[in-house]
Amino acid sequence: MDPKKILIAVDASENSARAVNYVAELLGGSDGFAVTVLYIERPPNRDLFADEASWVEAGQAQELRIRTFLKQAKTTLTGHGLAQDAVNIAYVPHCQSPVNQAAAECSIGTSIARDILQFQQRGDFGTLVIGRRGVSRAEEFLFGSVTTKVTHLAKDCTVWVVQ
Repeated sequence: MDPKKILIAVDASENSARAVNYVAELLGGSDGFAVTVLYIERPPNRDLFADEASWVEAGQAQELRIRTFLKQAKTTLTGHGLAQDAVNIAYVPHCQSPVNQAAAECSIGTSIARDILQFQQRGDFGTLVIGRRGVSRAEEFLFGSVTTKVTHLAKDCTVWVVQ
């Protein structure tokens, strides 16, 4: 694993934005780093919508919000001195996405943490950065969290948890 290849897993939350800012400030104008900002799609729950059209509309709105966040993340990283070609964006749609149904690679959605780690291993990322979601200890114990699962399952890489 290459420690200068950094993967930032995001969900467009405030904590994800902090993780992006942390990496941007830490690396500044350093040379030799490659940063990828990764989003694994979680589509809106189909059962919450009266019909297919409103579900698709919600999926499109979510995708627009996420892609805007990803574009801003790249701007933040390059604005702190990282080269444009050293920063990449990866959007992995859900296999049952109402929007991205023809994607070559997709997430089956059983475990976002495992999807992140598979991406990390396939890409030879030596450093994985993730924001800690703002959940209580009780919620984390009952429902788990992507951050907790990533830190427990990660192997052969450094994990930075930004809060």
